[in-house]
Amino acid sequence: MHRLIQTFLAIFYLLVLGVPAYAFETRATSAFVLDQTTGTVLLNKNADQPLPPASMSKLMTLYMAFEALKDGRLRIDERLSVSQHAMSYQGSTMFLNTRDKVNVKDLLLGIIVLSGNDACAVIAEALSPDGTEAGFARLMTQRGQQLGMTNSTFANSNGWPAPNHRMSMRDLALLANRLISDFPEYYPMFAEREFAFDGRAPQNKLNRNPLLGSVPGADGMKTGHTEEAGYGLVGSAKQGDRRVIFVISGLGSAQARAEESAAITNWAFRQFAERDVVKSGTRLAEAPVWMGDAPKIGLVPEHDVKALFPVLVSMGVEAEVVFDGPIAAPVQKGQQLGELVIPRGDLDPLRVPLVAEGDVLRGGFVNRIKTVSTLLMGRLNDPARGSM
Repeated sequence: MHRLIQTFLAIFYLLVLGVPAYAFETRATSAFVLDQTTGTVLLNKNADQPLPPASMSKLMTLYMAFEALKDGRLRIDERLSVSQHAMSYQGSTMFLNTRDKVNVKDLLLGIIVLSGNDACAVIAEALSPDGTEAGFARLMTQRGQQLGMTNSTFANSNGWPAPNHRMSMRDLALLANRLISDFPEYYPMFAEREFAFDGRAPQNKLNRNPLLGSVPGADGMKTGHTEEAGYGLVGSAKQGDRRVIFVISGLGSAQARAEESAAITNWAFRQFAERDVVKSGTRLAEAPVWMGDAPKIGLVPEHDVKALFPVLVSMGVEAEVVFDGPIAAPVQKGQQLGELVIPRGDLDPLRVPLVAEGDVLRGGFVNRIKTVSTLLMGRLNDPARGSM
């Protein structure tokens, strides 16, 4: 078997210009931008480096709380007690005290809108295997690994500074994606711009997310700030059929965070567009078949393909069809045999699986004798390939 790369002028005629004018130079020390609709990574800057996530890590506590609501371990109207430990948190809080019994919905809004460190601890202690926040943090780390967050470890429920509390920006984007996809019934809470819990803290009732109300389609998700982490944001916005998720960290001020967030959102929506690439069933190449009742099989995409491309795309680039050939018979219709590879400038190449256009049965005795004879004659006539 040998690897065959067939290059051809693609029928959809896409050409990526040589100058990547669409590149975004972010001021953030670490950043990750994902087009959720197509799964395309638009920007990656130090995105796999574990960093202090500050309050952005509250998204993990929220994810686990939503899971508990879904499987019945929590009820949205259930009232939870506040421990001395939860009450002791400073920074952004709901100003809870040990006399309170707070319903879960208010605690969730307190985490999302007010960034309540105390609210996180209340949820954590309720869901912890041993009733402690530390026990819940260990559970967070385990669950994060199960979700594919390989660069995340948690020491608490709220992002309070701790040496072993770390997340990468890619992990935060993965988590944001799962929150939106897995819990659409709760996601609208992230767009709430104000929550005046019990009138206790008029100075802490507004959502700190600078995108809400200022950027079209913005509806989430969570800010973060500590002295070590700088200013960060997990943001999301939907415009038309596209949703963009991004994570930035390490900005020097709340103003810089607001400016960078707006600029990234604008760039992601305006410098990229989804385009039709190829229709299902379009024959893009033919692969030779070994020992079959037909000498070749057509390679086609199984589904219609759309993909995201930079808007600065013109006509005429060469794409590649890659497969291992010849293909050994029998071949079944729909069997994946190769892939179409399309360059997209600074973006990762688009890879489209290609499948067999039809069936090829194993050839009879005569077909097999002809195939072997043809191969042997070819080797005899080509001294360079004479040895098997």
